[in-house]
Amino acid sequence: MAHPSKMMPAQKLWLDGRLVPFDAGQVHVLTHTLHYGLGAFEGIRSYRRPDGSGAVFRLADHIDRLFASCHIATMVIPHTRETLVQACKDTLRANEMTEAYLRPLAFIGDGGGFGLGSLDNPVRVAIAAFEWGAYLGEDGLKNGIRAKVSSFTRGGLNSSMSKGKICGQYVNSVLAKREALKAGYAEAILLDGHGHVAEATGENLFMVRKGVLRTPPLSAAILDGITRDTIITLAREQNLRVEESNIGRDELYLADEVFFTGTAAEITPVREIDDRSIGAGTTGPITKQLQTAYFDLVKGVPGTEKPTHPEWLSFV
Repeated sequence: MAHPSKMMPAQKLWLDGRLVPFDAGQVHVLTHTLHYGLGAFEGIRSYRRPDGSGAVFRLADHIDRLFASCHIATMVIPHTRETLVQACKDTLRANEMTEAYLRPLAFIGDGGGFGLGSLDNPVRVAIAAFEWGAYLGEDGLKNGIRAKVSSFTRGGLNSSMSKGKICGQYVNSVLAKREALKAGYAEAILLDGHGHVAEATGENLFMVRKGVLRTPPLSAAILDGITRDTIITLAREQNLRVEESNIGRDELYLADEVFFTGTAAEITPVREIDDRSIGAGTTGPITKQLQTAYFDLVKGVPGTEKPTHPEWLSFV
């Protein structure tokens, strides 16, 4: 298994409509997105099933969000949704991968203007696949991680387009993440300008208090996470009470359980925030319950023929 902070490259990637050698994924130094950050991306996982096949989780939803992010960013992708869905599958097949992380990226290239408002540069699309282990570590998945509330504030609703996975906006997350790592924590939690809990640097946040599962609402400055939506769906199917409401920083300290969700992080428990133990300081029962349901869904259960949500799986 790859170290969570390292990626193991494949042999081929998809670039502007065709598969090319992995090392051919090079761009000019004057690529517009490289300088100004206007671009959009997705993170998608394919999981190996018990029969040895691969299944990409919620592939169409991820591609839909890529198009939505580009719409927010006033970028027109020069391919159809169906083309990019197929391109993701083709990239996995070309690399003989069943379990991998996929990274589609839409970016503004060079060859047009260079100013901030340049409208003539081409929109390009790349899709890479690589092996990537548990983003916050295998031990973190099992035993939980230590997090801190960041000194950085999540961008406001009218300054940062939070419903788009827009490249440049992640500088805020990168700074918060680097600060947390240098201080000895695994992840950072960002508050919004009003002091409400927003999200982590690359994950949505859930807390459990007295049996109620809570997460910030979509009206907040958070990404409309696909894993977030999955967990809400699974929780309600298991008759758990789910509330989407504002959360205060000190409410996290008093929570019985806290966990992060995201394609990369999957379902990662948080055992400590700001040097305060969360609950018993171990992975809580509801977190375990939802974590099990999630991995059973995305990876499959040996001996079970039909997955619980077949519409979420795209087999390769």
